[in-house]
Amino acid sequence: MNDPRPLPTPRADDADVASRVASTVRADVRSLSAYPVPKTDGCIQLHANENPYPLPAPVRRAVAAAVARVPVHRYPDGAGDVVKAALAAALPLPEGAGLVLGNGSDELIQLLTTVVARPGASVLAPEPTFVMYRIYAKQAGIPYVAVPLRPDFTVDEDAMLAAIARERPALVWLASPNNPTGYRMPVASIERILAAAPGVVVVDEAYADFGDHSLLPRVLEFANLVLLRTLSKVGLAGVRLGYAVAHPAWIAELDKVRSPYNVNALTQAVVPVVLASAGLLAEQVAAIRAERSRLAEALAARAGVTVFPSEANFLLVRVPDADAWAAHLRARRILVKNLNGSHRALEQCLRITVGTPEENGALLAALGSLP
Repeated sequence: MNDPRPLPTPRADDADVASRVASTVRADVRSLSAYPVPKTDGCIQLHANENPYPLPAPVRRAVAAAVARVPVHRYPDGAGDVVKAALAAALPLPEGAGLVLGNGSDELIQLLTTVVARPGASVLAPEPTFVMYRIYAKQAGIPYVAVPLRPDFTVDEDAMLAAIARERPALVWLASPNNPTGYRMPVASIERILAAAPGVVVVDEAYADFGDHSLLPRVLEFANLVLLRTLSKVGLAGVRLGYAVAHPAWIAELDKVRSPYNVNALTQAVVPVVLASAGLLAEQVAAIRAERSRLAEALAARAGVTVFPSEANFLLVRVPDADAWAAHLRARRILVKNLNGSHRALEQCLRITVGTPEENGALLAALGSLP
């Protein structure tokens, strides 16, 4: 009779593995830390800048029907033409603009960095801003130049122009509205940076739906402008669909480094169905904007709290003790983004996603019990 006990699994010596990793993997990659994603089970999630509202029931039923028809044993459409057509119908795209899809806008950030990563190239951005600009530059092995924001988190245009003249960057990132500050750059400032930059300027409009302006209708006016957008913030974070819009010549270069089937078949089935109900998403965005104003007013009324202006779906808040506030909220199963220690300009700052009225009420009630 065979012994039912499992056989011991052979295992390489840990020290040998560590030595081989150290001698093989680039030192700058080994110095990085993985992007932390907290567990969220049972928590009020005000940390990830998601839309707090689920899709309406009729849309969910239509999504379920579309997903059920997907031939998952086949590869998806490599170009995502049905999704592109749905985006073109839903957005004010100028005629002749090129469009490329990504597995979230994160993938497109990586691709944009990859296409400019030649010897002597550099990447430039005002900081603090979205951390992945810096991380992908480091992965690509090209210098990243940070230009400090002003103390009120507005962009120092003179400093940006001086840095562009000095560094001659291949790529300039402008997140507008910016993450984590919520600040939207004046269009005139963006135009002057476009005129000064020798390479490509990517305006990341991930949060543009929550503000009052987008350069999307004007994207073809500028020879070096790429607009980056996503559906993650307006209700589809789980499907991971980002897109870049630019002159077709820029899109052609991105296509060369894009994986052939980077947007999966389920995402390609879901997105057109949801975009057909774009009016419902717009209603949710309007509700978030209204709650943003209410939440900002309530937080600003607390002693020692500064709430920075935001045109995104979150608020940047400076508090007396960010670590204590975040821990207090976490103990009550409310997650916010603690930015204290992430950047010297963000000392004692929390980033708080605007939730539903009930979620925001729970947050404010929890803060009422702070010691």
